[in-house]
Amino acid sequence: MSEPIPAALILVVEDECLVRMDIVTSLEDAGFSTLEAGTSAEALDVLERRSDIRAIFTDIEMPGTMDGVALCHFVRRRWPPTILVISSGRSRPSQSDMPQDVMFIGKPHQPNQLETVLRGVRGQMRDAIQ
Repeated sequence: MSEPIPAALILVVEDECLVRMDIVTSLEDAGFSTLEAGTSAEALDVLERRSDIRAIFTDIEMPGTMDGVALCHFVRRRWPPTILVISSGRSRPSQSDMPQDVMFIGKPHQPNQLETVLRGVRGQMRDAIQ
């Protein structure tokens, strides 16, 4: 288990409970603190109440009126410095469909892909607090 990273709170937005639990475990094993949401509406509620969330790891396809890509666009406009990671097993949005500076990881998450994304998130978080 890695050392906790200061100010490294990640909101995981995933409607499938077992997938969400797996992502949360991977993130916590890598030293991140996590919060969870099952829909974009839940995620927005958490974001409005918490000012310490530094990153969002979201699935694309979720129930409700806003998918993961729309959530990331909203977050980028409302909380611009937030680190964004989008994940999907069915489709990969084009770069032009996603907000700027978004990382993408396909499902199922391959250990080497997830490690690369986590290193990128960790580096961005460390840069932000220095």
